[in-house]
Amino acid sequence: MESFGHLWNMLPALPRTLIAFAVVLGVLVFVHEMGHYLAARWRGVHVDAFSIGFGRPLLQGRDRRGTEWRLGWIPLGGYVKLHGQETPEDVPPEVRANWQPGRTFHEKRVGDRAIVVAAGPVANFLLAILLFAGLFMTIGQPVGGTGINTVVEGSAAARAGLLPGDAIVSLDGQRVGRFEQVQRYIQPRAGQPVAVAITRDGAEQTVTVTPDARDNGNGPVGVLGIQGGASRFERLDPASALAAGAVQTADITWQTLKGIGEMLVGERSAKELGGPIRIAEVSGEAASLGLSPLVNLMALLSVSLGLLNLFPIPLLDGGHLVFYAAEAIRGRPLPPRAQEYGFRAGFALLVSLFLFASWNDIAGGAIGRWVAGLVG
Repeated sequence: MESFGHLWNMLPALPRTLIAFAVVLGVLVFVHEMGHYLAARWRGVHVDAFSIGFGRPLLQGRDRRGTEWRLGWIPLGGYVKLHGQETPEDVPPEVRANWQPGRTFHEKRVGDRAIVVAAGPVANFLLAILLFAGLFMTIGQPVGGTGINTVVEGSAAARAGLLPGDAIVSLDGQRVGRFEQVQRYIQPRAGQPVAVAITRDGAEQTVTVTPDARDNGNGPVGVLGIQGGASRFERLDPASALAAGAVQTADITWQTLKGIGEMLVGERSAKELGGPIRIAEVSGEAASLGLSPLVNLMALLSVSLGLLNLFPIPLLDGGHLVFYAAEAIRGRPLPPRAQEYGFRAGFALLVSLFLFASWNDIAGGAIGRWVAGLVG
């Protein structure tokens, strides 16, 4: 294992980043699509094709059930082609003639179709729980508390009177138990007064701190100017690790939704939104630090992928679920024109988000710093 790590670190940065990106994204996409695949088989839907990656297949083969398995050369996603996914009106008679009665997707009940579609994001959440649980069983769960170890001179914390040895209890009335919770709460609140409840010498008191603003390359973030004590790690038994993994996954999901809400109302910079380039950079950095940081990153991204696919945007799983909910309420599918307009709008929104996130990646990432260095 040590020899592998040595050889891995000897690779140039670009190949290491690309390999880590392909591995991370490949695992996440495989698990997501496997969720759709297993749910389809459970509900009696035949799967025509299962593909990881797009473009011309590097590897392909057909199993005894008739499903074609493919590995595309563009590792930016994947898909499961469900048998009879199209409605009969959308395909020519010769295609309908080859459909297997009782095994097409479109003829299944709306509840069965919803299960197949929702299974992909659910698989990503389950993967995150298992990855976190694995880390908690092997490396241990970080237990750092909220004790203050260092207060930077002249910082917002120093001006408010915070001292080393204080322990933060709550922020604006919200209880905190880990230092990273303090960081997540403070970062989007630069220049905004925050009521910080602390314990000092066994007594609780509250001080008001206004975080300073610091530019991190993606816009200003709030900082207090404090450092927490070193975290320790406690290994958990399998049952406790699974429970802690579920709690960690739920906490990250909530924090992600909260962050998106803060972006929408202008409390947080939209420059924090990242795309594939940033994922590749972070994957390379995590891989260079070791297996545990890479697994932790994979769990975080798995939560993000599952959550993203549940957004009610046509073309995504969440958009299909909205259509199925409308079908269940109406007793019949939405008109084809309404679905077509929805898919067009969803496509335009996704392309816009992709371009915006990619621009953030380029402007605020290594590419942007490289260009700025050339210009400077």
